[in-house]
Amino acid sequence: MMSKIENLDDAIAKIEAALYSAGRPLRLEDIITASGTGSRTKTIELLEGIMKKTKSAFKALEIILLPDGSYVMQLKPEYSATVKRYAAKPVLANATLKTLSYIAYMQPISSKQLVETRGSGVYAHLKELRQLDYITYQNVGRLKIFSTTEKFQKYFGIQGDVEDLKQRLFSKVRKVALPVTKQISNDDNEGQ
Repeated sequence: MMSKIENLDDAIAKIEAALYSAGRPLRLEDIITASGTGSRTKTIELLEGIMKKTKSAFKALEIILLPDGSYVMQLKPEYSATVKRYAAKPVLANATLKTLSYIAYMQPISSKQLVETRGSGVYAHLKELRQLDYITYQNVGRLKIFSTTEKFQKYFGIQGDVEDLKQRLFSKVRKVALPVTKQISNDDNEGQ
């Protein structure tokens, strides 16, 4: 009987560690793997217990179930302004992050295309991204052709092949752009 309780405590600790260290939402399948229970039902039961304990023990932290079915441990939104100055700086500067997202969307892409689109500062971005092992390249003639790595996918929580990634990025961009497009077309009609 003692070992079962120890195993449950161990599974709970592993779930807490996974949620805390991920820094992003985790799918239930990932939490099941982390817990070591191998059971969807048991993992959900443990998760619900952890969520209740977190709610009663912490005032600024929460674990929530997101609409897509993933779970995240996060700071409650009302406290984000308070702690902004204490938060760690992002790993990548915005310009470098834009270059990385452009590579992810357009890959495979040549350094020439990147410079034409993102400017000459892209060389520093490429160096930093290669050092972090988020991108790789192949020499094709005199050109370097860049694409993202498996480490990039794991770090940013992206599953699937490059084409699947492009489809998902495109659908998100389209959803964000649609209201703007409708607004523009409505504005055009008002002038008539």
